[in-house]
Amino acid sequence: MTGDLVRRVWVHREHPSGFCAHYRVDRLVWYEPQTDMIAAIAFEKRLKRWRRAWKIALIEKQNPDWRDLYPELTTGTAGLQAIERPSRQ
Repeated sequence: MTGDLVRRVWVHREHPSGFCAHYRVDRLVWYEPQTDMIAAIAFEKRLKRWRRAWKIALIEKQNPDWRDLYPELTTGTAGLQAIERPSRQ
């Protein structure tokens, strides 16, 4: 989860370490914008418990060719919404 997906993907592509370096992960094939951090965190926690097959089905429903979505993010054609941080009161 991140509030700046373009930067996060760029870092993983240009300076891979850990998981991304070990498995040579270099493409963004799926993401789901959330409107707030609390919803994003809750969704990520649910997603982490999913089976691999369910995650693959989720990707293939929206991106059956597994194309890299990063270029769409950098050209502004992806319709990505910013995640708003909850206010502290």
